[in-house]
Amino acid sequence: MEGQDEVSAREQHFHSQVRESTICFLLFAVLYIVSYFIITRYKRKSDEQEDEDAIVNRISLFLSTFTLAVSAGAVLLLPFSIISNEILLSFPQNYYIQWLNGSLIHGLWNLASLFSNLCLFVLMPFAFFFLESEGFAGLKKGIRARILETLVMLLLLALLILGIVWVASALIDNDAASMESLYDLWEFYLPYLYSCISLMGCLLLLLCTPVGLSRMFTVMGQLLVKPTILEDLDEQVYIITLEEEALQRRLNGLSSSVECNIKELEQELESVKTLKTKLERRKKASAWERNLVYPAVMVLLLIETSISVLLVACNILCLLVDETAMPKGTRGPGIGNASLSTFGFVGAALEIILIFYLMVSSVVGFYSLRFFGNFTPKKDDTTMTKIIGNCVSILVLSSALPVMSRTLGITRFDLLGDFGRFNWLGNFYIVLSYNLIFAIVTTLCLVRKFTSAVREELFKALGLHKLHLSNTSRDSETTKPSANGHQKAL
Repeated sequence: MEGQDEVSAREQHFHSQVRESTICFLLFAVLYIVSYFIITRYKRKSDEQEDEDAIVNRISLFLSTFTLAVSAGAVLLLPFSIISNEILLSFPQNYYIQWLNGSLIHGLWNLASLFSNLCLFVLMPFAFFFLESEGFAGLKKGIRARILETLVMLLLLALLILGIVWVASALIDNDAASMESLYDLWEFYLPYLYSCISLMGCLLLLLCTPVGLSRMFTVMGQLLVKPTILEDLDEQVYIITLEEEALQRRLNGLSSSVECNIKELEQELESVKTLKTKLERRKKASAWERNLVYPAVMVLLLIETSISVLLVACNILCLLVDETAMPKGTRGPGIGNASLSTFGFVGAALEIILIFYLMVSSVVGFYSLRFFGNFTPKKDDTTMTKIIGNCVSILVLSSALPVMSRTLGITRFDLLGDFGRFNWLGNFYIVLSYNLIFAIVTTLCLVRKFTSAVREELFKALGLHKLHLSNTSRDSETTKPSANGHQKAL
């Protein structure tokens, strides 16, 4: 009987492993297909000839798609774990959700951590160096020569990073134990290096997310139709139509020899046509879309932002009075044993909404920063080098998202895999400072956003606008027409 029970247990373990592997493969396949369509939408179209550069571009495309799929998996990891925990609590004995267990969740976290390290330290550097390689001088040109040069560059890069870590370890903690621990590449060096990258990602999120939270109001204002208050859209459409006809007549009257003026007129005509299209869209929009959807979305964004800041403020108080509020605290009860939200399923749903909202805001804020402004991908006109850079940036942001959500107290779900082993998560001063900076910077960004129009008018009334004391930011709507075709004024 003991032998039969042991065989049965091994069969059950084998079937569970096969089931979990199949589920992980199917989930990743879906993410890979979606990522492929996203990248091909922005990738610059090239010739279809099968030359050496085309093969290199195709390999780099596949590696970038893999990295973007891993980034999407890292983003979905925490919401999937939270909702799985609540489902297991609600239906503990349901046969159809037996595949959703703690072993699967832990396996997904470990795979996400492993693939994030693989993409960040191996695949993306390989794709970049492979794309820029030409082969060593004196060797026969071809794919093999470019692969050889890429591998040599990767080896030199690894030695450089290893040397930097050795120097940093010698300067910060100069003892034999810390130096010998660097020999253990798998158990210490790579997790330590990924912990540093995660800290950089969290600092980048700390910079991008508050900017994105204030920028989201402008972005949604450009996508939605604003209410028409004291505006005559028919008159605006009539004026813009006359302007379009005048530009068209001027363009037809110029000779082909004046190329500079023709290009300027064509650009101006294109902008006028775009403005006319947006005005016609506003004119055709229904009354409920203009007067109900836009205010409702703006109020919803304000509520989500206020809840995020309120949760961070509550987390600051918990950090001051309770040691278990630290991200690297005691382990929770496990998957499916207890709800990690005070309000049960409703609280878990709110946490998931806030996590996605923070991720979208961080991406919007990332591309809104001046330093990364030229990094924004364009449809059908983005080079592979820029695509690789965007994939690396999204991977760093998405890998740091679970850590940031736990650090800010957006969720109480304990980080699994290597995400919860970061050294800096146990430092009280770093975690407390992170929460304080996020709350203060987000509040300041929102105050600046909603008082920008009043501030601009005060500067104009006092004559200080000539001194350029006010910042003319990218989302300033007082000096240029908005996306909906009219100029905002106080």
